[in-house]
Amino acid sequence: MPAGVCGCCGPLRPRYKRLVDNIFPEDPKDGLSKSDMEKLTFYAVSAPEKLDRIGAYLAERLSRDVVRHRYGNVVIAMEALDQLLMACHSQSIKPFVESFLHMVAKLLESREPDLQVLGTNSFVKFANIEEDTPSYHRRYDFFVSQFSAMCHSTHDEPETRTRIRVAGIKGLQGVVRKTVNDELQAIIWEPQHMDKLIPSMLFNMQDSEELDRAGHPSTPSVAGQDGEENPAALAESCFRELLGRAAYGNMNNAVRPVLVHLDNHHLWDPNEFAVSCFRIIMYSIQAQHSHHVIQQVLNHLDTNHRNTPRVRAGIVQVLLETVAIAAKGSVGPTVLEVFNTLLKHLRMSVDLELGDSSRRNSGVSVSSGRGKESEERIVQNAIIQTIGFFGGNLPDYQRAEVMMFVMGKVPVYGTPCHTLDTVKIGHQGTKRIQTMLLSSLIMVTSGFKSKSMAAALPPSFLDPLFSISLMEDSELRQLVLEILHNIIDRHDNRAKLRGIRVIPNVAALKIKREKISKQDVAFMKKHGQQLYRHIYLGCKEEDNVHKNFELLFTTLAILTIELANEEVVIDLIRLSIAMQDTALTNEENMPMLVRCGIMALVAAYLNFLSQMIANPPFCQHVSKVIELRSLDAPYLLPEHVFRDKCPLPESLDKEDRLLYFQTADMAESLAGPGYNAERLSIPYVPQVTDLDRLTRRKSFVDTISLQVDIVSSSLPDKSQLAEEITFETLKKAIDTTGLEEQEREKRRQLMEKFQKAPFEEIAAHCESKANMLHDRLAQIFELTIRPPPSPSGVVSISSGHPQHQSVPVYEMKFPDLCVY
Repeated sequence: MPAGVCGCCGPLRPRYKRLVDNIFPEDPKDGLSKSDMEKLTFYAVSAPEKLDRIGAYLAERLSRDVVRHRYGNVVIAMEALDQLLMACHSQSIKPFVESFLHMVAKLLESREPDLQVLGTNSFVKFANIEEDTPSYHRRYDFFVSQFSAMCHSTHDEPETRTRIRVAGIKGLQGVVRKTVNDELQAIIWEPQHMDKLIPSMLFNMQDSEELDRAGHPSTPSVAGQDGEENPAALAESCFRELLGRAAYGNMNNAVRPVLVHLDNHHLWDPNEFAVSCFRIIMYSIQAQHSHHVIQQVLNHLDTNHRNTPRVRAGIVQVLLETVAIAAKGSVGPTVLEVFNTLLKHLRMSVDLELGDSSRRNSGVSVSSGRGKESEERIVQNAIIQTIGFFGGNLPDYQRAEVMMFVMGKVPVYGTPCHTLDTVKIGHQGTKRIQTMLLSSLIMVTSGFKSKSMAAALPPSFLDPLFSISLMEDSELRQLVLEILHNIIDRHDNRAKLRGIRVIPNVAALKIKREKISKQDVAFMKKHGQQLYRHIYLGCKEEDNVHKNFELLFTTLAILTIELANEEVVIDLIRLSIAMQDTALTNEENMPMLVRCGIMALVAAYLNFLSQMIANPPFCQHVSKVIELRSLDAPYLLPEHVFRDKCPLPESLDKEDRLLYFQTADMAESLAGPGYNAERLSIPYVPQVTDLDRLTRRKSFVDTISLQVDIVSSSLPDKSQLAEEITFETLKKAIDTTGLEEQEREKRRQLMEKFQKAPFEEIAAHCESKANMLHDRLAQIFELTIRPPPSPSGVVSISSGHPQHQSVPVYEMKFPDLCVY
């Protein structure tokens, strides 16, 4: 019978069609007929092979109703489909799902917001259904695109726009839930889908933050919405859910669209939204995937190395947030890569800053140059904060490695540095990088607790650190001392010792200390002379200010608390007397303020030491000297000399012995068991090494002038050659009795020194002599073994060393008398 006849005769229509037709009432306002819907559901469950035909027929009716704008029937059809989906879980549901998705797609394609919301709600219900068997051919590409477009709705009415965006976000959430757990739907993690999913969520999160930042009041419809109807909150929830389901191999595809979105919408400056996004990312993903995110941000920083300083600073601050969260967990090999990348960008920033300052000095763009310099400082400070914060939050075993790594990158004159070329960036750039890296080391070492000083301060870390402490820059020396405080002070006593002063009652400070361990005793025997030497040399620098003396006092006090046994106490007293003597003799022509500062430092420290060792005669001697100073010479005490406009004397009277600490009195007070007071009679002599000559005083030395000085000093003085020979000079040359007495006295002093001096001092003395001999030989070889100079006398300078341009013999021009 023809199909047209069946269409006209109701009783001849298939039963499933009649059941479907019966659920639609004459008036759509009456809604779905529940009794007829129950009959249709029973029929579908009883005859599951008819499900595909029921779905196809419902889809046909829905398409016709959409075209004819019968939206009431559309709502009824979608409600029927939802109930059938919930009731049927058989193998035959697969074709029915295809019809269902086709109907949802029809609704989403319409321009009616109500139909789009209706289709989205049905899709969300379908997404929550767990299917028994996987689908091999189903794809959700259309739904990803359509829901993403709904998330970017620009409808004129705010309420309708919000409804559409919320529906789009729910639809994307449904797609995520339906696909991420299905191995056959791994295609959802591909870049073409992530590039639509991620920006759609970020757009809604960003839109809400922009309204809050601009101070615009929310519309009543939005203000009264709960979390499910607020686009920003819903988008954030979906974003967290997506990242939480990301597997190891999908992290890069999930993070890259975030970086692209932040670039396209210029959200790195200001970067509040970028920071909040990456906080969400780091707290949502699995902990073992954190290094993927850090690696992506580092790569993005490399990509934007030519961008504006504020953009780079924004990226670095985002990196700071990510590493701060990931530092407590496992970040794998990314640790050193983070520091490598940051140090590289630090160098770039310094180069740009110095380039701008040089152009500004030449008179090009003064105002813009200053602004660029200040912006580069923002980048540098952000990098330093990141290095310090990341290192400071690492476990102690990793922090020690980071300390060594950063210290190895600090440019030290005379030592190779593979990361930073100090010749190219010059003295100013090198000092800038040294200051910033040492500042980051202060943050890294803050709170660092090591049971053994030998492990915390190995020679590979201690030597370059002390080399920087010999620079002619007070700020660098301050940073070095603060780093030492962080490492040596294991009981947090620095706050109690802050400020150089004569402490009346040290016991009231309640200083925490433990008995020095054998490992620390061995450390002081090996490196103690090195510590004393740098304190001794550091106190004599002409540019020392109040803070330098404060830090030196704290250093001496912490050494006494943490590492001092009886032998170290004697060494520290000898060091204090040597500092007092150098201020009195003033062989280096120090300013009076520095000389008085050294005196005040010695007074404050010996007062602290005398109370720490609890020796009454020693305390009495120190207190007596301090009391006399307070009456007759207050400028020798820290409470007075560091005040503004403190009157200073023209000279220090060496003869007034009562104002100074006397070695004999202290040795007498320490005589007895426990202390080897005889060693106090041996004056302290600092060890001199090659490192001083490489790093001390001047950062860059003009080697040509040095060479000229050596040559000129090696030539005899004409005045000496022309000395007049008289009877008295001949008599002195013949009379050798005085010389013999001097020689015997020298031998006696040498024997006494080798009998009583400690081994470390004897070794230091011998080593200094060997180093001086080595230097003399090197100077002689440099003057004798040299390429033939150019006849024109041209000298080129490369990397701070003179290079004589040699001329071949056949090109030299000889005088006529030398040619035959």
